[in-house]
Amino acid sequence: MSPLSGSGGALNRPTMKDVAALAGVSLKTVSRVVNGESGVSAPLAERVESACRQLHFHPNLGARSLRRGDGRTATIGLVLEDIANPFSAAVHRAVETVAMTRDVAVLAGSLNENPQRERELVAAFSARRVDGLIIMPTGGDQSHLVDERHAGIPMVFVDRAPELLDVDVVLSDNYEGARAATRHLLAAGHRRIGFLGDRTGIATLRDRQAGFSRAMADAGILVPADHVALDLDTMRAAEEATVRMLTTAYAPTALFTAQNLITIGAIHALRRLLRQRSVALVGFDDFLLADLLEPAVTVVAQDPHLIGTRAAELLFRRIGGDSSPCSHTVIATRLVPRGSGELPAPVATPAAGPLGE
Repeated sequence: MSPLSGSGGALNRPTMKDVAALAGVSLKTVSRVVNGESGVSAPLAERVESACRQLHFHPNLGARSLRRGDGRTATIGLVLEDIANPFSAAVHRAVETVAMTRDVAVLAGSLNENPQRERELVAAFSARRVDGLIIMPTGGDQSHLVDERHAGIPMVFVDRAPELLDVDVVLSDNYEGARAATRHLLAAGHRRIGFLGDRTGIATLRDRQAGFSRAMADAGILVPADHVALDLDTMRAAEEATVRMLTTAYAPTALFTAQNLITIGAIHALRRLLRQRSVALVGFDDFLLADLLEPAVTVVAQDPHLIGTRAAELLFRRIGGDSSPCSHTVIATRLVPRGSGELPAPVATPAAGPLGE
């Protein structure tokens, strides 16, 4: 019976014994070729490789890892907020690129800001004996990782730093990026600037709001409560919050949106109100086609590719035995003026807060 045939239509995977039989060599010779060991002549190796191709044979990496002296599985786990989000997707791609150069597979999953999902994914990856973890946490409580740390599993956190856990972290300069964005709007003459952010339990939101508040305070402006909207977890929620904010008395003349999906929701609202050319907008984090809108969207651009690359390189150093003190790497952001953030404030527009009057 052919290795590719089976009862009931099921396919039986070819084995090294099948390869050895087709190539006319010993099982030991096949094992040496498949595992990249020396001691096999070029003609014999070619016969084995040809048989592998004919049978569509792929080595069992799980079985191979059991035979390795170091116990590694040539896999790492990547836990992201949402793989569909452009930022997470770029981090994912960068990690994969680094891992591929080391013949390591990346197992990835999305959290959707669900702490329970974070615990489940970490447990699932640990059960598969991944060699290390890269984690974008959902909140500050990572106590569930204590056992993995004690077990010696290397881990690196990206985008958000955990609390009460001494691990390597790679993240953007959220505070300075938000401060620069707000100062940019202030320089265009705006004094009534609205802030729209995602979930308050996320460290990045807290840092970005702090940067915004610092810039406004430095300008002597007190931001009224109805110029701040938080816990916006969908584009639709951001759109509705923007509409409410812009239809109040003393409505903002400019907006700072603290996350790319919130920026998109705000853009929908501006177009719905026909205000896209009269209300200035700066968004934190770039997104696809932002430069093709009218006006093009001014953003604080992060570098998710560099974040993912640095995190992966650091993780592989840890896997390789690096025991130096844990590091906290901060990647600079950059303001990208495109038009929406340069719209001027209306003439003689007073600030809404008492300090600006």
